[in-house]
Amino acid sequence: MAKGVLLVNLGSPDSPTKKDVRPYLDQFLMDERVIDVPKLLRNVLVRGIILNTRPKKSAEAYSKIWWDEGSPLIVISERFTEKVRKHTKLPVALGMRYGSGSIKEGLEELHEKGVDEVLLVPLYPHYAMSSYETVVVKALEEQQEHFPNMQVTTMPAFYSNADYIKVLSERIAEGLKDFEYDHVLFSYHGIPERHIRKSDPTKFHCKIDGSCCSINSVAHHTCYRHQCYDTTELVKAHLGLSEEKVSTSFQSRLAGDPWLKPYTDYEFERLAKEGKTRLAVITPAFVSDCLETLEEIAMEGKEQFEEAGGKSYKHIPCLNDSDAWVSLMAEWITDWEEKAVLPV
Repeated sequence: MAKGVLLVNLGSPDSPTKKDVRPYLDQFLMDERVIDVPKLLRNVLVRGIILNTRPKKSAEAYSKIWWDEGSPLIVISERFTEKVRKHTKLPVALGMRYGSGSIKEGLEELHEKGVDEVLLVPLYPHYAMSSYETVVVKALEEQQEHFPNMQVTTMPAFYSNADYIKVLSERIAEGLKDFEYDHVLFSYHGIPERHIRKSDPTKFHCKIDGSCCSINSVAHHTCYRHQCYDTTELVKAHLGLSEEKVSTSFQSRLAGDPWLKPYTDYEFERLAKEGKTRLAVITPAFVSDCLETLEEIAMEGKEQFEEAGGKSYKHIPCLNDSDAWVSLMAEWITDWEEKAVLPV
Protein backbone atom coordinates (compact mmCIF):
# COMPACT_ATOMS: atom_id res chain seq x y z
CA MET A 1 0.00 0.00 0.00
CA ALA A 2 1.15 3.56 -0.72
CA LYS A 3 1.42 5.63 2.42
CA GLY A 4 0.86 9.35 2.97
CA VAL A 5 0.24 11.85 5.77
CA LEU A 6 -2.55 14.35 6.41
CA LEU A 7 -1.78 17.11 8.90
CA VAL A 8 -4.93 18.84 10.19
CA ASN A 9 -5.22 22.16 12.01
CA LEU A 10 -8.16 24.31 13.08
CA GLY A 11 -8.60 26.60 10.09
CA SER A 12 -9.29 30.29 9.62
CA PRO A 13 -11.52 32.77 7.78
CA ASP A 14 -10.33 33.71 4.29
CA SER A 15 -9.93 37.33 5.35
CA PRO A 16 -10.35 39.47 8.48
CA THR A 17 -13.71 40.79 7.28
CA LYS A 18 -17.20 40.27 8.62
CA LYS A 19 -18.19 38.76 5.25
CA ASP A 20 -15.62 35.97 5.55
CA VAL A 21 -15.65 35.56 9.31
CA ARG A 22 -19.40 34.87 9.43
CA PRO A 23 -19.43 31.63 7.38
CA TYR A 24 -16.31 30.44 9.16
CA LEU A 25 -17.91 30.96 12.58
CA ASP A 26 -21.11 29.34 11.36
CA GLN A 27 -19.26 26.18 10.37
CA PHE A 28 -17.18 26.18 13.56
CA LEU A 29 -19.97 26.88 16.05
CA MET A 30 -22.50 24.58 14.38
CA ASP A 31 -20.14 21.66 14.99
CA GLU A 32 -21.94 19.44 17.50
CA ARG A 33 -18.66 18.77 19.29
CA VAL A 34 -18.02 22.48 19.82
CA ILE A 35 -21.47 23.56 20.97
CA ASP A 36 -22.82 20.23 22.14
CA VAL A 37 -26.54 20.92 22.43
CA PRO A 38 -29.42 19.56 20.30
CA LYS A 39 -29.24 20.81 16.71
CA LEU A 40 -32.39 22.92 16.93
CA LEU A 41 -31.14 24.76 20.02
CA ARG A 42 -27.65 25.06 18.51
CA ASN A 43 -29.20 26.61 15.40
CA VAL A 44 -31.07 29.16 17.52
CA LEU A 45 -28.00 30.00 19.61
CA VAL A 46 -25.57 30.27 16.71
CA ARG A 47 -27.64 31.62 13.84
CA GLY A 48 -30.25 33.44 15.86
CA ILE A 49 -28.00 35.08 18.47
CA ILE A 50 -24.22 34.65 18.18
CA LEU A 51 -23.85 35.36 14.46
CA ASN A 52 -25.71 38.64 14.85
CA THR A 53 -22.86 40.18 16.85
CA ARG A 54 -19.80 37.91 16.94
CA PRO A 55 -18.61 38.22 13.29
CA LYS A 56 -17.96 41.96 13.60
CA LYS A 57 -16.02 41.56 16.85
CA SER A 58 -14.08 38.57 15.56
CA ALA A 59 -13.23 40.36 12.31
CA GLU A 60 -11.80 43.27 14.31
CA ALA A 61 -9.72 40.82 16.36
CA TYR A 62 -8.46 39.02 13.25
CA SER A 63 -7.51 42.33 11.65
CA LYS A 64 -5.14 43.00 14.57
CA ILE A 65 -3.10 39.86 13.98
CA TRP A 66 -3.46 39.32 10.21
CA TRP A 67 -0.22 39.01 8.26
CA ASP A 68 0.50 40.28 4.75
CA GLU A 69 0.62 36.60 3.63
CA GLY A 70 -2.74 35.82 5.26
CA SER A 71 -4.00 34.21 8.45
CA PRO A 72 -1.07 33.44 10.80
CA LEU A 73 -2.41 29.97 11.58
CA ILE A 74 -2.72 29.11 7.88
CA VAL A 75 0.66 30.58 6.95
CA ILE A 76 2.42 28.83 9.83
CA SER A 77 0.69 25.52 9.06
CA GLU A 78 1.70 25.76 5.41
CA ARG A 79 5.31 26.55 6.32
CA PHE A 80 5.36 23.65 8.76
CA THR A 81 3.90 21.25 6.18
CA GLU A 82 6.41 22.30 3.54
CA LYS A 83 9.32 21.77 5.92
CA VAL A 84 8.02 18.36 7.00
CA ARG A 85 7.79 17.33 3.33
CA LYS A 86 11.49 17.98 2.95
CA HIS A 87 12.28 15.64 5.86
CA THR A 88 10.23 12.63 4.76
CA LYS A 89 9.83 10.54 1.64
CA LEU A 90 6.06 10.29 2.00
CA PRO A 91 3.48 12.64 0.43
CA VAL A 92 2.31 15.11 3.11
CA ALA A 93 -0.90 17.12 2.73
CA LEU A 94 -2.50 19.79 4.91
CA GLY A 95 -6.18 20.09 5.77
CA MET A 96 -8.26 22.40 7.95
CA ARG A 97 -11.21 21.36 10.09
CA TYR A 98 -13.07 24.58 9.27
CA GLY A 99 -12.87 27.05 6.42
CA SER A 100 -10.90 26.74 3.20
CA GLY A 101 -8.41 23.95 2.53
CA SER A 102 -10.68 21.29 4.00
CA ILE A 103 -9.91 17.79 5.22
CA LYS A 104 -11.64 16.44 2.12
CA GLU A 105 -9.31 18.49 -0.09
CA GLY A 106 -6.31 17.16 1.81
CA LEU A 107 -7.46 13.56 1.35
CA GLU A 108 -8.11 14.25 -2.34
CA GLU A 109 -4.57 15.57 -2.75
CA LEU A 110 -3.20 12.34 -1.28
CA HIS A 111 -5.60 10.21 -3.33
CA GLU A 112 -4.40 11.82 -6.54
CA LYS A 113 -0.85 10.81 -5.59
CA GLY A 114 -1.88 7.19 -5.26
CA VAL A 115 -2.00 7.12 -1.47
CA ASP A 116 -4.30 4.50 0.02
CA GLU A 117 -2.96 4.37 3.59
CA VAL A 118 -3.09 7.68 5.48
CA LEU A 119 -1.57 8.74 8.77
CA LEU A 120 -3.98 11.34 10.17
CA VAL A 121 -2.22 13.86 12.42
CA PRO A 122 -4.52 16.22 14.36
CA LEU A 123 -2.23 19.12 15.23
CA TYR A 124 -3.47 19.21 18.82
CA PRO A 125 -1.30 17.84 21.64
CA HIS A 126 -4.30 17.07 23.89
CA TYR A 127 -7.53 15.13 23.45
CA ALA A 128 -10.72 17.18 23.53
CA MET A 129 -14.02 16.53 21.80
CA SER A 130 -14.03 20.07 20.38
CA SER A 131 -10.55 19.81 18.82
CA TYR A 132 -8.84 16.43 18.46
CA GLU A 133 -12.02 14.34 18.37
CA THR A 134 -13.88 16.46 15.83
CA VAL A 135 -10.89 16.27 13.45
CA VAL A 136 -10.81 12.49 13.68
CA VAL A 137 -14.56 12.10 13.23
CA LYS A 138 -14.66 14.49 10.26
CA ALA A 139 -11.69 12.80 8.57
CA LEU A 140 -13.27 9.36 8.92
CA GLU A 141 -16.59 10.66 7.60
CA GLU A 142 -14.88 12.11 4.52
CA GLN A 143 -12.82 8.96 4.01
CA GLN A 144 -15.84 6.64 4.20
CA GLU A 145 -17.97 8.81 1.91
CA HIS A 146 -15.41 9.79 -0.73
CA PHE A 147 -12.36 7.50 -0.40
CA PRO A 148 -13.71 4.12 0.74
CA ASN A 149 -10.56 2.25 -0.27
CA MET A 150 -8.31 4.37 1.93
CA GLN A 151 -7.14 3.17 5.31
CA VAL A 152 -6.71 5.80 8.02
CA THR A 153 -4.47 5.49 11.07
CA THR A 154 -4.75 8.28 13.63
CA MET A 155 -1.81 9.64 15.58
CA PRO A 156 -2.69 9.70 19.30
CA ALA A 157 -2.60 12.85 21.38
CA PHE A 158 1.09 13.47 22.09
CA TYR A 159 0.85 15.74 25.13
CA SER A 160 3.10 13.53 27.30
CA ASN A 161 5.44 12.11 24.69
CA ALA A 162 8.97 12.52 26.04
CA ASP A 163 10.39 13.86 22.78
CA TYR A 164 7.53 16.35 22.43
CA ILE A 165 8.03 17.52 26.02
CA LYS A 166 11.72 18.02 25.28
CA VAL A 167 11.01 20.11 22.16
CA LEU A 168 8.33 22.14 23.95
CA SER A 169 10.56 22.69 26.98
CA GLU A 170 13.45 23.88 24.83
CA ARG A 171 11.10 26.33 23.09
CA ILE A 172 10.00 27.69 26.47
CA ALA A 173 13.59 27.86 27.74
CA GLU A 174 14.52 29.87 24.66
CA GLY A 175 11.68 32.29 25.38
CA LEU A 176 12.71 32.65 29.02
CA LYS A 177 16.42 33.09 28.30
CA ASP A 178 16.52 36.89 28.27
CA PHE A 179 13.45 37.48 30.45
CA GLU A 180 13.83 37.87 34.20
CA TYR A 181 10.46 36.33 35.16
CA ASP A 182 8.99 35.75 38.56
CA HIS A 183 6.17 33.52 37.28
CA VAL A 184 5.37 31.30 34.29
CA LEU A 185 1.70 30.79 33.41
CA PHE A 186 0.71 27.79 31.30
CA SER A 187 -2.54 28.98 29.71
CA TYR A 188 -4.55 26.34 27.84
CA HIS A 189 -7.59 26.68 25.63
CA GLY A 190 -10.72 26.45 27.78
CA ILE A 191 -13.62 24.04 27.33
CA PRO A 192 -16.92 23.57 29.21
CA GLU A 193 -16.68 21.28 32.23
CA ARG A 194 -19.43 19.11 30.74
CA HIS A 195 -17.10 18.19 27.86
CA ILE A 196 -14.78 16.56 30.40
CA ARG A 197 -17.62 14.48 31.81
CA LYS A 198 -18.93 13.57 28.37
CA SER A 199 -15.48 12.31 27.35
CA ASP A 200 -15.15 10.14 30.47
CA PRO A 201 -15.59 6.49 29.37
CA THR A 202 -16.19 5.41 32.97
CA LYS A 203 -18.95 7.98 33.43
CA PHE A 204 -17.96 8.43 37.08
CA HIS A 205 -14.24 9.26 37.41
CA CYS A 206 -14.12 12.85 36.13
CA LYS A 207 -15.61 14.90 38.96
CA ILE A 208 -13.35 17.95 38.43
CA ASP A 209 -12.94 18.06 42.18
CA GLY A 210 -9.24 18.87 42.39
CA SER A 211 -8.12 15.27 42.88
CA CYS A 212 -9.53 13.12 40.05
CA CYS A 213 -6.85 14.24 37.58
CA SER A 214 -4.12 12.89 39.87
CA ILE A 215 -5.77 9.50 40.48
CA ASN A 216 -4.80 7.00 37.79
CA SER A 217 -7.72 6.10 35.51
CA VAL A 218 -8.51 5.01 31.97
CA ALA A 219 -10.47 8.27 31.81
CA HIS A 220 -7.17 10.16 31.46
CA HIS A 221 -6.83 8.93 27.87
CA THR A 222 -9.64 11.30 26.88
CA CYS A 223 -9.49 13.83 29.73
CA TYR A 224 -8.35 17.20 28.42
CA ARG A 225 -7.99 18.67 31.92
CA HIS A 226 -5.72 15.88 33.15
CA GLN A 227 -3.62 16.06 30.00
CA CYS A 228 -3.11 19.82 30.30
CA TYR A 229 -1.98 19.58 33.92
CA ASP A 230 0.25 16.64 32.97
CA THR A 231 1.95 18.71 30.27
CA THR A 232 2.61 21.49 32.76
CA GLU A 233 4.11 19.08 35.27
CA LEU A 234 6.31 17.36 32.68
CA VAL A 235 7.68 20.64 31.33
CA LYS A 236 8.19 21.98 34.84
CA ALA A 237 10.21 18.88 35.73
CA HIS A 238 12.21 19.00 32.49
CA LEU A 239 13.18 22.64 33.00
CA GLY A 240 13.57 22.42 36.75
CA LEU A 241 11.05 25.21 37.36
CA SER A 242 10.15 25.78 41.00
CA GLU A 243 6.64 24.92 42.13
CA GLU A 244 5.82 28.42 43.35
CA LYS A 245 6.77 30.00 40.02
CA VAL A 246 4.43 27.93 37.82
CA SER A 247 0.66 27.68 37.48
CA THR A 248 -1.95 26.48 34.99
CA SER A 249 -5.06 28.25 33.73
CA PHE A 250 -7.66 28.12 30.95
CA GLN A 251 -8.67 30.84 28.50
CA SER A 252 -11.46 31.68 26.02
CA ARG A 253 -14.56 30.74 27.97
CA LEU A 254 -18.10 31.61 26.90
CA ALA A 255 -20.78 32.93 29.24
CA GLY A 256 -23.58 30.73 30.49
CA ASP A 257 -21.81 27.50 31.47
CA PRO A 258 -19.03 26.61 33.90
CA TRP A 259 -15.74 26.21 32.02
CA LEU A 260 -12.46 24.81 33.24
CA LYS A 261 -10.88 26.91 35.99
CA PRO A 262 -8.88 28.86 36.96
CA TYR A 263 -9.66 31.41 34.25
CA THR A 264 -6.62 33.00 32.64
CA ASP A 265 -7.87 36.57 32.86
CA TYR A 266 -8.55 36.11 36.58
CA GLU A 267 -5.03 34.72 36.97
CA PHE A 268 -3.53 37.83 35.34
CA GLU A 269 -5.18 39.94 38.02
CA ARG A 270 -4.42 37.56 40.90
CA LEU A 271 -0.75 37.17 40.05
CA ALA A 272 -0.18 40.89 39.60
CA LYS A 273 -1.87 41.71 42.90
CA GLU A 274 0.22 39.05 44.66
CA GLY A 275 3.37 40.80 43.49
CA LYS A 276 4.20 38.54 40.51
CA THR A 277 4.93 41.51 38.27
CA ARG A 278 7.13 39.84 35.62
CA LEU A 279 5.02 37.23 33.86
CA ALA A 280 5.83 34.82 31.05
CA VAL A 281 2.89 33.06 29.36
CA ILE A 282 2.98 29.92 27.23
CA THR A 283 -0.01 28.43 25.39
CA PRO A 284 0.72 24.68 24.98
CA ALA A 285 -2.76 23.69 23.75
CA PHE A 286 -1.66 24.98 20.34
CA VAL A 287 1.30 24.05 18.18
CA SER A 288 0.66 27.04 15.88
CA ASP A 289 0.05 30.63 16.91
CA CYS A 290 -3.45 31.79 16.02
CA LEU A 291 -6.10 34.34 16.95
CA GLU A 292 -6.37 32.97 20.47
CA THR A 293 -2.65 33.18 21.21
CA LEU A 294 -1.75 36.32 19.27
CA GLU A 295 -4.72 38.53 20.11
CA GLU A 296 -6.28 37.17 23.30
CA ILE A 297 -3.07 36.26 25.10
CA ALA A 298 -0.24 38.28 23.55
CA MET A 299 -2.26 41.51 23.21
CA GLU A 300 -5.29 41.50 25.52
CA GLY A 301 -3.49 39.46 28.17
CA LYS A 302 -0.67 41.98 28.33
CA GLU A 303 -3.15 44.82 28.82
CA GLN A 304 -5.06 42.94 31.51
CA PHE A 305 -1.89 42.06 33.40
CA GLU A 306 -0.48 45.57 33.27
CA GLU A 307 -3.81 47.14 34.28
CA ALA A 308 -3.75 44.90 37.36
CA GLY A 309 -0.27 46.16 38.28
CA GLY A 310 2.04 43.91 36.30
CA LYS A 311 5.30 45.41 35.05
CA SER A 312 6.72 43.04 32.42
CA TYR A 313 4.85 40.53 30.27
CA LYS A 314 6.10 38.07 27.68
CA HIS A 315 4.10 35.72 25.48
CA ILE A 316 6.28 32.82 24.36
CA PRO A 317 5.38 31.72 20.81
CA CYS A 318 4.06 28.26 20.00
CA LEU A 319 6.26 25.66 18.31
CA ASN A 320 5.08 26.92 14.90
CA ASP A 321 7.52 25.79 12.18
CA SER A 322 10.60 25.59 14.39
CA ASP A 323 13.27 23.19 13.19
CA ALA A 324 13.08 20.97 16.27
CA TRP A 325 9.31 20.55 15.94
CA VAL A 326 9.60 19.83 12.20
CA SER A 327 12.30 17.22 12.84
CA LEU A 328 10.25 15.53 15.55
CA MET A 329 7.15 15.30 13.35
CA ALA A 330 9.25 13.90 10.51
CA GLU A 331 10.72 11.33 12.92
CA TRP A 332 7.23 10.23 14.01
CA ILE A 333 6.16 9.91 10.37
CA THR A 334 9.24 7.87 9.48
CA ASP A 335 8.69 5.56 12.46
CA TRP A 336 5.13 4.96 11.27
CA GLU A 337 6.24 4.41 7.71
CA GLU A 338 9.03 1.99 8.51
CA LYS A 339 7.94 0.28 11.73
CA ALA A 340 4.20 1.00 12.10
CA VAL A 341 5.09 2.75 15.38
CA LEU A 342 3.28 5.83 16.71
CA PRO A 343 4.41 8.14 19.54
CA VAL A 344 3.38 7.31 23.10
